[in-house]
Amino acid sequence: MAVKNQVQLITYPDSMGGDLKTLKHVLLKHFLDVFKGGIHILPPFPSSGDRGFAPLTYLEIEPAFGTWEDVQEIGDNFDVLVDLMVNHISRQSMYFQDFLEKGRESEYADLFITLDKIWENGEPVQSDIDQMFLRRSLPYSTFTIGETGTEEKVWTTFGKTNPSEQIDLDVRSSKVRQLFTDFFMNFKNNNVKIVRLDAVGYVIKKLGTSCFFVEPEIYQFLNWIMELAHSMGIELLPEVHSHYEIQYKLADRGFWIYDFILPYRVLETLINKNSEGLVDYLKNRPHKQFTMLDCHDGIPVKPDLDGLIDTMEAKQLVDVCKERGANLSLILSDEHKDPNGFDVHQIRCSYYSVLNCDDDAYLAARAIQFFTPGVPQVYYVGLLAGENDLDRVKETGEGREINRHNFTLEEIEQSLQKPVVQRLLRLIRFRNEYDAFNGEFRVLDSPKDEVRLSWQTGEKFCTLFVDLKLNMTAIDYVDEKGTVMEYFV
Repeated sequence: MAVKNQVQLITYPDSMGGDLKTLKHVLLKHFLDVFKGGIHILPPFPSSGDRGFAPLTYLEIEPAFGTWEDVQEIGDNFDVLVDLMVNHISRQSMYFQDFLEKGRESEYADLFITLDKIWENGEPVQSDIDQMFLRRSLPYSTFTIGETGTEEKVWTTFGKTNPSEQIDLDVRSSKVRQLFTDFFMNFKNNNVKIVRLDAVGYVIKKLGTSCFFVEPEIYQFLNWIMELAHSMGIELLPEVHSHYEIQYKLADRGFWIYDFILPYRVLETLINKNSEGLVDYLKNRPHKQFTMLDCHDGIPVKPDLDGLIDTMEAKQLVDVCKERGANLSLILSDEHKDPNGFDVHQIRCSYYSVLNCDDDAYLAARAIQFFTPGVPQVYYVGLLAGENDLDRVKETGEGREINRHNFTLEEIEQSLQKPVVQRLLRLIRFRNEYDAFNGEFRVLDSPKDEVRLSWQTGEKFCTLFVDLKLNMTAIDYVDEKGTVMEYFV
């Protein structure tokens, strides 16, 4: 199946009305002709943490959200995209709970990476760990087996608790591959069309490496899982947060990738009133990408943009974002920190808030995103021009909650009345329906306080013009009668 070159929505299963049934109602009532590219439903599975990203299984839907039937029904009108946390599964999953009880006697023991699979005697060696790209202070957790009382050290890349809530899977194991096959078969049976491979960069563990995006083994695994997905009519979207050159290696091999560079480039362009970095980037990037400005995490900075940005300029931009209410996620690994101490991993904020709730600046940002080659995704908070949810951050102590507000039906209705949201919906419909976006893309020459981009196929063309001094955005296009029209966004 082919990914549609139209706009997608990203939402949690409970963020637009409270559950999947209500989400379907909202989509059919307000957005049937808006999200023709599909709906990315962030993990709707039973989970023990990380707002869905520590799933117990992919064979069930969290009952508080609904059922697989609800997903199927959404899939009747929209291509559904879901996540597969290909690197790990929850400590509370039946698979790991059985291992916790029976240890090596468990039928599921081989799903996990006990340290003897890494080090000959099962004892970790610090000099090896020092080479690894760590997401926590140690890459493993220690558990006590119920039946024997013995300790088992098991690989855990992620997790804020100790022991971790997210247990790594051994992708070399035939049992893990059978499990993935079962998951994909279930996705196929329930109308899922695209699967995002979350945290896929971490799946290969190999001594003497960073244990992140280990070549060539990562490609062998990706080729295997892509063949599996395609055999079931499912497209794959690998998610790799890393230096952009790693992303481009995937693009060179024909994989879809995420454009994690664009959100920062657009922000920098609009705040500094200078398009030079953006224009240079747009001339050189691969086209087979999913584009975004906002998501459930934050605006990527390091390591995604290492080598692309001046860190002193980035620090000034980050300071502006903080003044506008943003908070930061920081790099833990010393090797990825800048020599001058700059260590910002992501800027966490609502994209509308970080542009000072300026409707014109926000629409300029979306217009640039939609003219950038790729499949555009719009996060639900951005769709409704939601602002920083500072109360939720205070209440939970979780910085990412700043951009994870759950909208009631009443709040959705109110948001839809905002002029900025109405303007955004019109722009999305234009992006979905105008033929030229399936043609040839060009970056046009412009002074640094402007952005000019164009698309053309046959007689149809459209040109984007953004005046950064005024935050004024206009699109020239040829209508059905062959007349050149101007549309002020």
